[in-house]
Amino acid sequence: MNFFARFIFIAFFTVSLSFVSCRKAEAARTELVFGTVCTVNAFDDGTTELYNSLFERLHSMDEKFSTSKSNSEIEKINAAAGKSAVEISDEVLFVLKIALSFAEITNGAFDPTVGPLVKLWGINTEYARVPEQWEIDNALKLVDWSRVKIEENKVFLPVEGMRLDLGGIVKGYAADVLAFMVKEAGVKRAVIDLGGNIYVAGKKKDRSLWRVGVKNPQNPEHSTAITLSLPENSVVTSGVYERFFIKDNIRYHHIINPKTGYPVDNGLTSVTIVSKSSTACDALSTSLFILGMEKGFALLKQLERQNFPTAGITVKEKTADSTDGMGMWLFGSGAVNDDGFENPVKLTAAGLPFVEKADGMADCFNALYIDSENYLYSTEDLKKCYGMS
Repeated sequence: MNFFARFIFIAFFTVSLSFVSCRKAEAARTELVFGTVCTVNAFDDGTTELYNSLFERLHSMDEKFSTSKSNSEIEKINAAAGKSAVEISDEVLFVLKIALSFAEITNGAFDPTVGPLVKLWGINTEYARVPEQWEIDNALKLVDWSRVKIEENKVFLPVEGMRLDLGGIVKGYAADVLAFMVKEAGVKRAVIDLGGNIYVAGKKKDRSLWRVGVKNPQNPEHSTAITLSLPENSVVTSGVYERFFIKDNIRYHHIINPKTGYPVDNGLTSVTIVSKSSTACDALSTSLFILGMEKGFALLKQLERQNFPTAGITVKEKTADSTDGMGMWLFGSGAVNDDGFENPVKLTAAGLPFVEKADGMADCFNALYIDSENYLYSTEDLKKCYGMS
């Protein structure tokens, strides 16, 4: 039973593409967006016009959602915290509502108001440091997704110092937007890589499955834990090895628990989510990492049993953020059995052997955990597909 099949989001995307046939294909393009390296490869259908449109769209989203640009819509909301409501675009409102939905679903493990803690720790910036306990205690008082006020297109943070940070979901959303755009442009196959948020769209030229590697946390630069063989899907991993600093021989990574104020320390080193929706992958990879394996697995089973309400927005008129039509995500789940995380597989330095098999993966939602002892745990679908049982 697909638990996210009842969780439908209606989104309006900007798609303004004009193409002429018989144009020479251009190689994949890479640019720095969202503070990370973003690459799109449309293979034979890649053109200068296509890549220009895709990256213009990416940069426009970065301008709206950035927490490092004072004129972004998110920073305008943050600057007005405790003072006044801020009118925002339909797109930012839409993503914020998705984020708040995931906050409710995860009981605050995913919290878009984690901004005060993110800023305090400064991980992946030149200001990274271990805060004093009193600083963390004060920041925690400002973290509470349920206090965000939304009235039509206006957002209000009721306490000065509260900060929105949608970094845990916006790259996934952006990958979904680009996947929608390439399909609308008639692109037959594409790989979208937004700083490790992967979306493989369409089918490979030889009709074989896509291969997406999941890094081995013990040796992320030189070793793959497992290579997934997939039809069209998104793959997003949250791990301790990407953004961190070391102080007194302790590694402090960027995944901060909004309940404790500290980087998560629960024995996990990475969580990978596979789904047709990169937005869901992004939010849930963070959430399940924070919850830990036992609670994360329980959440998957709980979500599978529940009938989720439809969440979305209606755009009153066309804007720079809307399209002529509607895009729709259908979040689906894979089989989550009672023994889904039993019998883990011990990874070696070389990772698991590649298996050209993905039966049952076409419309699945799956989770893959790797712990600090380099044991790999997965939901039942992945286990069956890759011989991990």
